[in-house]
Amino acid sequence: MALLLASAAAPWAFQFGKSYAHYVAAHDLSAFQEWLGKACGRSKLERYFSRSLLVSVLILLPFLFARIRVIRRSNEPLLEIKRSLTWTAVASQVALGCVIAGGILLGLGMILEVLGAYAIQSKHANFINLLSRILMPAVVVSLLEEWIFRGLLLGFWLRYTRPVTACIATSFVFAFVHFLAPPAGQFIANPAAPTAGFKLLGKILLHFTDPTFFVTDFATLFVIGMILAWARLRTGALWFSIGLHAGWIAAFKGFSMLHSVVPNHPLRPWGVGESLRSGLLPMLALVVTAVVCHIAMNFIKPVSAVSRASP
Repeated sequence: MALLLASAAAPWAFQFGKSYAHYVAAHDLSAFQEWLGKACGRSKLERYFSRSLLVSVLILLPFLFARIRVIRRSNEPLLEIKRSLTWTAVASQVALGCVIAGGILLGLGMILEVLGAYAIQSKHANFINLLSRILMPAVVVSLLEEWIFRGLLLGFWLRYTRPVTACIATSFVFAFVHFLAPPAGQFIANPAAPTAGFKLLGKILLHFTDPTFFVTDFATLFVIGMILAWARLRTGALWFSIGLHAGWIAAFKGFSMLHSVVPNHPLRPWGVGESLRSGLLPMLALVVTAVVCHIAMNFIKPVSAVSRASP
């Protein structure tokens, strides 16, 4: 149902986004509005489809969990004990997550550069522009997606199913949303047409018939989702997950802007794909990240503990 709702809404969101981009270009607005307008202007229909799907999921969640509540009315209520978290603790968790995720991913990038899978670009944007293009999405996307996936979605699922099941389901949705793009060479001729979203959905589903895609791309994002969900459960808050997410985005964006892919390298496509989040080597880097996170979270006192009440 969410996919169908997103397919219907995506062309309208596309038209609104492009109109907003033209409006921002013609007016002197705040830095955030200018960044948002530029993002809307360069985004393709696939991005609008993914954002429409997120909104559709949020709209339909109350209906889903109302149904689950009826089915599982006999379950015991959840008791949750929370403690306050100081701003120092919040900042330290975010910073620690950024350093761990971003540092390991950048380390992988440097190794791949030495191995010849990536080459430094001779031309790139100035430092201030480069910094803004890295920091803005790292902050905005990490806050938004962690609030939606590990806050709302995982939080709802935890009330009606086991933690492992909740983490797996949330991570699957997280990975699926990030690959709402058709296979290479496929495009929609008129993205503003009312049926454009449904045509895009058909092309996207073809993408999931490629086994290589599952091993080198989808599995990596699924593991990222599992690490973020696990961090949310271990710490009882979103801050460490937000830091991890922001660190991954900043490292990924920064490395991609400064490096170009070396085509036909022996490591492609299994060792590393078209980006640092694709391939078996990025998966290995995620395993290392998970181990480091496990050690780091031993020093983070959980914000809350959840248990079921006695009958």
